[in-house]
Amino acid sequence: MIKTTLKTLACSAIALALLGCQEAPKSQQEVTTTKAQQAPTKLTASDLPHYLKRTVHEEVFYFVLPDRFHNGDTSNDNGSKTKLISQGGFDKTDYGMYHGGDVPGLIEKIPYLKAMGISAIWLTPILRNQALQADGSGYHGYWVLDFTEIDPHLGTNDDLKNFIDTAHKENIKVYFDIITNHTADVIKFTECHGQDGLTSNPSCTYRTLAEVEEKGTYTPVIPAGSENVKVPAWLNDPKYYHNQGETTFKGEDSVYGDFAGLDDVNTDDPEVVSGMIDIFKNLVTQFKPDGFRIDTVKHVNLEFWQAFAPAIVEHGQKEGIPNFFMFGEVYDFSPKNLSVFTTDGKMQSVLDFALQGSLRAALVDQSGTDVLAELFAKDSHYLDDDSDANQLLTFVSNHDMGRFSWMLKDSDKNYSMIEIAQRVKLAHALLYFARGIPVVYYGDEQGFVGDGGDKASRQDMMPSFVDSYNDDDLLATDKTTADDNFDQSHPFYQAFAEYGSVYFSHAALRKGQQKTAYAQATPGIFAFTRTLKDEQYLVVFNTSNATSDASFALTAKALTPVYASEQAATATVEQGNVTTQLPALSFAIYKL
Repeated sequence: MIKTTLKTLACSAIALALLGCQEAPKSQQEVTTTKAQQAPTKLTASDLPHYLKRTVHEEVFYFVLPDRFHNGDTSNDNGSKTKLISQGGFDKTDYGMYHGGDVPGLIEKIPYLKAMGISAIWLTPILRNQALQADGSGYHGYWVLDFTEIDPHLGTNDDLKNFIDTAHKENIKVYFDIITNHTADVIKFTECHGQDGLTSNPSCTYRTLAEVEEKGTYTPVIPAGSENVKVPAWLNDPKYYHNQGETTFKGEDSVYGDFAGLDDVNTDDPEVVSGMIDIFKNLVTQFKPDGFRIDTVKHVNLEFWQAFAPAIVEHGQKEGIPNFFMFGEVYDFSPKNLSVFTTDGKMQSVLDFALQGSLRAALVDQSGTDVLAELFAKDSHYLDDDSDANQLLTFVSNHDMGRFSWMLKDSDKNYSMIEIAQRVKLAHALLYFARGIPVVYYGDEQGFVGDGGDKASRQDMMPSFVDSYNDDDLLATDKTTADDNFDQSHPFYQAFAEYGSVYFSHAALRKGQQKTAYAQATPGIFAFTRTLKDEQYLVVFNTSNATSDASFALTAKALTPVYASEQAATATVEQGNVTTQLPALSFAIYKL
């Protein structure tokens, strides 16, 4: 029998460096104190292969809204000085307006991200927006007018090129968030908005395909002065839009309807397909990003993606970006539905909403760990000739559904702030060490919470002036969002840096095939292996509020400790069985 205890046995080299293992009592063994123990070293992007040579499996992503991050140039706070439609909307006290963060600010904070172990930065859309629309602003970037230049609130095209060059010099990749489903709300309908398009009726009821067949679409009208505001020019012609009124996000209108009035592009039209491919080829040529995240993928017909996705990837490769990579937002919690877009849809990857839902069930709702096993058992849905579940982008928080910390706070379990913090860290650990590519939502590393999704989850990292943000108790800190929140000593920041370093150090934890070793119908142990060639690792999580143990069959002669969030974690190997014990809400990694 061999018993491995992270608290008492000599640590492996990586554990010494990353875990800060304590020396065992002299009566048990001799351990020499090393420099690594005294000053743990964490790997960063500089320790990785060159960014052009890395596949997406090597990355740790950071997803950020530039407007809410850091203000590096106050002269651009009010947007364009020459184009009125992209001017205004700056109000630091209103959570629906521009707050001043920009691309120069991102450049200043690249060292902060690098030290946290970030190797890829994903920006919300940065192209020029209609600044004001209805009762809000385009601070988020999803109301694009011009697909050729950066939004002036965020800087200039040269600023963006400088940001990408600076990130690349630090061996960090940059991904753009792009939109093909819609453009800014410019087109109106005479039936709802009058002959001049200026009536304030907010929307037109969706006109079905059957109704369009019978009486046609709504009659489009562009208000005077807005006839030529979109770039490239073909986007100004109403014939390239569906013009069927407002979506309810159900059935056919999910594809053919407008989102809150946003002009829904007719992606069934071959001219639109060609035009959109040209738009984003030009964007790749001009700025050389490392890839795209694609918005609202399920709201576009599948045939569009079958043409668009391979064409853009091929163009990226021709532009000298051999590992150009795209992943889509398919807001759906079913692996079967998600995988349609990576198989039939010819897209390389999607965001793994299904994993987010299972993590929420296990760690917020306190379902059994078998919900995770059931999810991973469906990974075969993603398998085809050029992709599998290992290249799904995994996350627990985002700018639409809100932060995982808020989900815990909002639950009926009455979690303490300490327990919320433990569960947030555990959820992120599973992102790093289960299959898939981890995405950290900006601010999660500083303990941000929020009051919900959408605007309520888009807090400022720089000192905020929004009352509904500043009244939050942040996790693991005495700060509020009224403070500057780039604290590299924050426990979450430090933990994520450690997770990233372990992730970078072991190829099997990034690329290994995953197999569930143990799950249960109640909160407690979830264990799985990651195998790559002749290397195999065991990763064990405890989702329970109490110390938990489990025994399961596993071919292993011994286990070498790699990392543990609590040093009291133990693992015993005996006659083809492993018995593990973990403190509450903790995890451990072993190499077989």
